[in-house]
Amino acid sequence: MSIKRRNHGAGFKAKVALAALKGDKTLAALSTQYQVHQSQILNWKQQLEKRAEEVFCSERKADPGPTVKDMQAKIGQLALENDFLAVALGRIGDVSAKR
Repeated sequence: MSIKRRNHGAGFKAKVALAALKGDKTLAALSTQYQVHQSQILNWKQQLEKRAEEVFCSERKADPGPTVKDMQAKIGQLALENDFLAVALGRIGDVSAKR
């Protein structure tokens, strides 16, 4: 009989890690309460301690994505390619090329 692997969401992991950081209960008590192995709780706690600074970091490193000007240039390029291919396929005279 195999045991099915459980995947925990970020909210659950945060809740367990915060409970471990509080230190009110022992790891054994948290393990039985949340039904997660003690080593897993320690891993989540360490990850929270390492990355807690990122929560309050004012500098966001988000990718702004393409600008409107870039997208309009790409649309123009694709429209030009479509027109060219329509004309080129029309010259071939193949019925399957004209749709």
